[in-house]
Amino acid sequence: MHKRHSGILLHITSLPSKFGIGDMGGFAYAFVDFASLCNQRYWQVLPINPTDGINGNSPYSCSSAFAGNELLISPEMMVIEGFLAPADVKVPMAFPEGGIDYANVRAFKEKIFNAAFRRFEKDPDHKEYDEFVRAQDYWLSDYALFTVIKSSQGGNGWNEWPAALKTRQPQALKEFARRNSSDLRKVKFIQYIFFRQWRKLKEYANSKNVAIIGDIPIYVNYDSVDVWCHPSFFKIDAQGEMQFISGCPPDYFSRTGQRWGNPVYNWANLKKVKYSWWVKRVEHDLGMFDQLRIDHFRGFSGFWQIPAHEKLAVFGRWVKGPGEAFFKVLAREFKPLPIIAEDLGEITPDVTELMKKFGFPGMRVLLFAFDGDIDVNPHVPANYPAHCVAYSGTHDNNTIQGWYRQEAKPFEKANLARVLQTKFTPRNLHWTMIEVLMRSRAETVIIPMPDFLGLREQGRMNTPATKVNNWQWRLKPNALTSRLAQKIKRIIKSTNRSNT
Repeated sequence: MHKRHSGILLHITSLPSKFGIGDMGGFAYAFVDFASLCNQRYWQVLPINPTDGINGNSPYSCSSAFAGNELLISPEMMVIEGFLAPADVKVPMAFPEGGIDYANVRAFKEKIFNAAFRRFEKDPDHKEYDEFVRAQDYWLSDYALFTVIKSSQGGNGWNEWPAALKTRQPQALKEFARRNSSDLRKVKFIQYIFFRQWRKLKEYANSKNVAIIGDIPIYVNYDSVDVWCHPSFFKIDAQGEMQFISGCPPDYFSRTGQRWGNPVYNWANLKKVKYSWWVKRVEHDLGMFDQLRIDHFRGFSGFWQIPAHEKLAVFGRWVKGPGEAFFKVLAREFKPLPIIAEDLGEITPDVTELMKKFGFPGMRVLLFAFDGDIDVNPHVPANYPAHCVAYSGTHDNNTIQGWYRQEAKPFEKANLARVLQTKFTPRNLHWTMIEVLMRSRAETVIIPMPDFLGLREQGRMNTPATKVNNWQWRLKPNALTSRLAQKIKRIIKSTNRSNT
């Protein structure tokens, strides 16, 4: 029999910090302590790869599938580890406690990274750094080149670089590397700091019996090191322009569908090399996380492909994905293969069969339970299979309280009592829903931190199909009280869940 567990969804950027953005410093360790205190087995985070302002700082729009987001590096830990002096991390301004001023945070961290790198260069002992560079060279050297070239080109995308650099002509890259060796080394140094801090945080979480669930976006950005290095793995023409882009048809979040804009994979070419890029990606992420949630899992069975010139996602069509052949390769390489399949949206029988064949649990979202036929709606707790991961909501949903007060239609509110099968009051609806989920058959339940806190719409992380005011929410420093921990712990105990 599988054990019954629960966890908390909280992205690292949402942690408190005096440096303007959540990071891998003291509050991250305090959160692990809190999760352990209330018997949570899992801490789920969003993708932790590099983001940028052009894409709204979305963790699902990254410039590398392998590199770490330097904004998550803790200045506090850099001081403790001897990379900086206390004076180096004196903040030039009072960053807001709520929200994230990404531009100023980025400028501040760039300044302290420069200071740390100057100090590092004077240190004769680079053994640990050198070992990191050797071990990660399969992605790190290209990432450093991509980052420094992009900076030298005024931030322009790789498709706008001089032809010799755009097409990765060996002599041009070699000459560029020779002229920019210090800047390349600095990029690698920052990644070394990131992965050093991440390893220590994960080791601490695991020592407290808290496992970390990572998140893999199925797609990567067009302007990414991955596409620049491997254009043949994507549907891109000879000039480097996208022929087709990713998205999804009309759904719960958008009447015209979503036009994500990422290049879609050329799965035929990936198959020729035994999916080697994906194998390395999964291997890399399994080294960083205890389990992996794959976003938009259904794209491996069939994906929505939109001609690049079309402005609306509704003009796309479904195209067959790699399916079983792809996961057979992964299953041979990795034992176990601890994947959670994000199977929300329009799911066809072939997707369900693929998940069943490889034993991947799917997702259930309680906020989707109040529409349609309650007797067959898969998000209704009474309809859950045991082998699933149930959420009150995801990073794309409003909070429970925000949903109830802002979005729930009259018929959805009318369905509340029937779905929850218990009495509730609007004020305590979030606790009622949490308890209903915890009592359900679902082996794993994940609750976003804003729902544990009973926050309204101000606790929402992202509104799909919008580009402003997302990825901003942050936890207040005094929010993780012992009273809250004890209340969560009581629910965990009464619903027969544990962190072992």
